Amino acid sequence: MRALTWFALFSLSFSLAAPARGQKNQPEPLTEAQQEAIAEAGIDADARIGLYTKYLNEHAETIKDLTKRIHSAARTSRIDNALANFSALIDELASNLDEYGDRMADMRKSLKALNEAIPRWQSILHDLPTESGFDFSRTDAIDANSDLSAQVKKLMTTEDAYFNAHKDLKGQQYAEPK
Repeated sequence: MRALTWFALFSLSFSLAAPARGQKNQPEPLTEAQQEAIAEAGIDADARIGLYTKYLNEHAETIKDLTKRIHSAARTSRIDNALANFSALIDELASNLDEYGDRMADMRKSLKALNEAIPRWQSILHDLPTESGFDFSRTDAIDANSDLSAQVKKLMTTEDAYFNAHKDLKGQQYAEPK
């Protein structure tokens, strides 16, 4: 059983770090140090979601700070890249949430913090000026954030119901299939 857990962890870590084939311009939203921190969190859902939330907060602040700069082609390009990275990181987090939800990992604590951060990100994205240079990326980021919000709310409801019915499983990271 321990070998299966390590294999699953290795596979998940590898899939997060490996670029998808055929996607040359896929943004890499995390630095190597951030990738290592997520890998070190292992199968601990709360720790990993907490890290993703922290990194998304940092990306949102970067986007917010870039909007304060003088309008230029470089600024527009940087905002476009920052939005693409933000969306990619949200997608990565959403994939992790799917995995954790399927295995009934107790992630209620980190979901609460994530749920509280999402409206702030949405506000930053909606407050961006409308500019053709990053309009597509802005729309994509808003959509990804909205999808994440719905996913988190659904998971919170599911988790609350499951762990209220199974109080003895509080804090579990993996439920054995029956």
